[in-house]
Amino acid sequence: MNTTARTPSQPRPAALQHDLAMGLAATEYRRVVELLQSLTPEQWVSTTDCPGWTVRDMSAHMLGMVEMAATLREQRRQMRTARRRKDGLFIDALTALQIEERRHMRPEQIIDSYAQRAPKAVRGRTRTPGLIRRRTLGVPGEFGGEAESWTTGYLTDVILTRDPWMHRIDIARATGAEHTITADHDGVLVADVVAEWAARHGRPFSLNLTGPAGGHWSHGRGGPEIELDAIEFTRILSGRTPGNGLLTTLVPF
Repeated sequence: MNTTARTPSQPRPAALQHDLAMGLAATEYRRVVELLQSLTPEQWVSTTDCPGWTVRDMSAHMLGMVEMAATLREQRRQMRTARRRKDGLFIDALTALQIEERRHMRPEQIIDSYAQRAPKAVRGRTRTPGLIRRRTLGVPGEFGGEAESWTTGYLTDVILTRDPWMHRIDIARATGAEHTITADHDGVLVADVVAEWAARHGRPFSLNLTGPAGGHWSHGRGGPEIELDAIEFTRILSGRTPGNGLLTTLVPF
């Protein structure tokens, strides 16, 4: 377990190897499509854990993120437009733009577009050179109302997969739809979240996460013993559910 502390001036890098990260991205995009295809018209208007967002709003945002990752031109367009209308956090302006621009789309159009764009998004992210991935991201990363410095690789290899992964959880919870969870995919993503969480707080702990995506991790001696469902653990670290003690240390999704 790597709990090496970073100084505030160091941009956060991706811990996952690039090839592994891209395999996870392809699988996650495919599972999102499968989940959206399973929904009924009534489920598309269900409210989610994200305030003010229905399943349809969330899906429109996810499509916007996939299209942004698919081409550099679209990425620049979305970021430029969001910067011009920024009022508060950049990510809030960006997600609002993505939802607004897709208001006219029917659920089946969102699904079809997502399925078509997802492979292009994986290719675009895969082809990002190592030199670029190591550079500091031009727009500060934002979560929990705070901004911090990220590398481009942390965005392309980590956040752009964690985002649809967490939203897949949100949609499954909102609709009661089947939520596919496996150790070889979700378990890897959870392990990466655990490693980052441990590095962020840097204190001793013993963590036992249950379910298909779970496992056991520990660092040092004398720390608290924590046992939770793996998915619930990530929801707490995302800020969706209140935590206490070491679980107040948030991780971006």
